[in-house]
Formats: sequence, C-alpha cells, structure tokens
Amino acid sequence: MKRLHVHVAVQDLQQSIRFYSALFAAAPAVTKDDYAKWMLDDPRVNFAISERGSAAGINHLGFQVDHPSELKDLHSRLQAADAGVTEEKNVSCCYARSDKYWVTDPAGVPWESFH
Repeated sequence: MKRLHVHVAVQDLQQSIRFYSALFAAAPAVTKDDYAKWMLDDPRVNFAISERGSAAGINHLGFQVDHPSELKDLHSRLQAADAGVTEEKNVSCCYARSDKYWVTDPAGVPWESFH
C-alpha cells in the first residue's frame, strides 16, 4: 500500500502545528525547530510542514471520503481547528456532484474535504 506524502511550507510553525493537530486529531510524530511530521494511517499519508524559507502556497490539498459519516467527522475537526469552514452541498465540480467543506490553513493553503 502506498502512502501519500505532502510537504507544506508554513510561516508560523507553532500555529500550523496547532491547526494540523486539530485537523488530524493527532499530535505530530516528529517535531523539530523548523519541522513537524504526521504519519497517519487514515488517510495513509506522510504529511510534513516546515519553516525552511520556501514561500508558502499550494493550489489546494484535500481528502476524499467514502461515506457521509466520514465527511461529518472531518467537518467537526475543521470546526475544532477554528479555521472558518465553508460548506458546499450538492455542488457540481470536476464532472461529479458532491458535498464539500473548505478551509484555509494558517499558511494560506486551501483544503477541500468531500464525499
């Protein structure tokens, strides 16, 4: 089984650690002065953030879930991260209809969760 890896450059590591810990409902597996990493099993991802001088910015990242109950759980996590959740119900995007939640993390990266 493969594990997705995502690395995001951030401007404020501590603020970003708080955000992602709330989003993932888990503390980082590794924390350094300029770096933090989560090794998640659901979804299977190696997710890293760092303050290594790179400009912040990715178009967006996201999670696709299999069941509406998983989307509801993600919505709760996003609310816990106090990130200003935008809800889209039954929207048409990328040739499919889905329910979505959008937030922007402390580094300005948009996150999409959808079913």
